[in-house]
Amino acid sequence: MLQGKTILLGISGGIAAYKAATICSRLTQAGAKVRVIMTESATKFIAPITLQVLSRHSVYLDTFDEFDPSVVAHIDAADSADLVLVAPATANILGKMANGLADDFLSTTLLAATAQVIVAPAMNVHMYAHPAVERNMRLLAERGVRFVEPGTGLLACGYVGKGRLAEPEEIVFAVEQWFASRTELAGKRVLVTAGGTVERLDPVRYLTNDSSGKMGFALAEAAANRGADVTLIAARTTAPPIEGVKLVRVESAEQMLEAVLERYDSADLVIKAAAVADYQPVAQAAAKIKKSDERLVIELERTTDILKTLGERKTHQFLVGFAAETEQLAQYAMDKLARKNCDLVVANDVSRDGAGFNGDTNVVEVFGEEGLIESLPMLHKREVAERLLSRIVLRMREKAAKEAAE
Repeated sequence: MLQGKTILLGISGGIAAYKAATICSRLTQAGAKVRVIMTESATKFIAPITLQVLSRHSVYLDTFDEFDPSVVAHIDAADSADLVLVAPATANILGKMANGLADDFLSTTLLAATAQVIVAPAMNVHMYAHPAVERNMRLLAERGVRFVEPGTGLLACGYVGKGRLAEPEEIVFAVEQWFASRTELAGKRVLVTAGGTVERLDPVRYLTNDSSGKMGFALAEAAANRGADVTLIAARTTAPPIEGVKLVRVESAEQMLEAVLERYDSADLVIKAAAVADYQPVAQAAAKIKKSDERLVIELERTTDILKTLGERKTHQFLVGFAAETEQLAQYAMDKLARKNCDLVVANDVSRDGAGFNGDTNVVEVFGEEGLIESLPMLHKREVAERLLSRIVLRMREKAAKEAAE
């Protein structure tokens, strides 16, 4: 899995720096080409020669050590990386990463790197819980940085709590899992819907909802990162386009239905994350409706239930629905799963803080035919998407194995 991959291993100055030797050794034994970058502080805890011997490459130490005149060292290192791993990551390097500071070889390389970054924090329990550190980690997570959570135990400072660097085996496993996930959906066609539909009353007024589309866009990006051929059908959204994802813009529920059905037969996985209007005006005025002193009565009719339609037409597709509720979450989610022939339903209580529309975080519960499968705490929508895709891929494999056995 790691054979031939170039991994930049950044080591910052904490007592846990000694564990980086084991991480480097394990990655190298797995076939990876490991290039080590050490901060000046890190060299106080472990000698660069140790990492040089284990990696079989010179260790990057100083931004101004330019050994090859044909390249700029930190840019060349950043460009060569298939993955950047920072372990241990101190509060200091997290702060530099979050704020775009670049005053040594490691921070400068991180700023230039376009590869996935995985960070394994290690620090005192109170430092880890400090609002500034928590803010920096949230900001980095929003940018797509992945974290290997620190362990809980006796720290070098004498405190017992969360902040100890994860064990080398856990960190190497996280690296292997990331590379493995890149091909999980290779060859699969994934269809994702996102955003709130717009149902027009007249040329300037419409009915819609608070959906930003961020959850659907995050899911589309996560699927693309796993090697899928992704088409994203988006209504009204605030999320930016995603590189490598085919974007189809629609406005109304009817337009979304047409766009989805046009692509449904060839899809392997369909994720219906859009907030589709349940009702639309019976008639749309050709000109702007002028105000008067009288009441304005608008007659509405039901829109076509897209998810139910897909469930009725399902053949080989794995179908995932979303349920935004304000009460009786499990009951409504299980009812939707059964009535609309879904394989999974992802439900959230939009009345909860951090779980509503238009935010960057979500709190979701995943339901299958057996009931509640998984509850996720409040996470950034990127992380929610990654975890949901992992769950979906697992269920798709289980379903395929069951069908093959029958």
